[in-house]
Amino acid sequence: MRPAALVVLGLVLAGCAGEARRPPPEHYVVKAGDTLYSISWRHNLDYHDVARWNGIGGDYRIDVGQVLVLRPGVHAPPAAAAPPARAVPAPLPVTPAPAWSWPAEGPVVGTVTKPSGGVGLRIDGRLGSPVRAAAAGRVVYTGAGLRAYGELVIIKHDETWLTAYGYNRELLVHEGDAVRAGQPIAAMGLGPGNQPSLYFEIRMNGRPLDPLTQLPKRP
Repeated sequence: MRPAALVVLGLVLAGCAGEARRPPPEHYVVKAGDTLYSISWRHNLDYHDVARWNGIGGDYRIDVGQVLVLRPGVHAPPAAAAPPARAVPAPLPVTPAPAWSWPAEGPVVGTVTKPSGGVGLRIDGRLGSPVRAAAAGRVVYTGAGLRAYGELVIIKHDETWLTAYGYNRELLVHEGDAVRAGQPIAAMGLGPGNQPSLYFEIRMNGRPLDPLTQLPKRP
């Protein structure tokens, strides 16, 4: 077992990281590999809002080089080539939370705050142990393009709920894959201090929730 002091130090550092949170920039230029979900996640925004501010339709398609507005009431720079107008999706109701299951076995270190404002759960375990989907859904992002998350999987469960799984060593799914609850989606990798860990987030309409308030009680 790791000394308790290391756990306390990790939580203190995580809290300090939360103080570095900054508002999103007014504009963002889409790069290769970006998706609307990953951009919204990186800037702690609801992808529905980003779609509405930019006239993006229900397919949520974006193009490399496109200039996105990331704050309400801000207009795209006049010099930017405006993308073709798309239909704006109607506001979506908040759906009930899925029946969540735990994404990994191992002791819970506690909640962690990311510099972007994300709030997640750190679960320590064994290197290479299974990371499982907390509910059925569709994979909307895989990769290491979001700083401080490592190899990351984002699953869309419906129009309200998203989950993210970070610090992975190996990803077992690809963008567009449908997954069932409990399905292995990754192998646990190394988190802070080279400790095998999973970083897990639950978001409701882009807003991160403390996973401990959503997950079932462990036996």
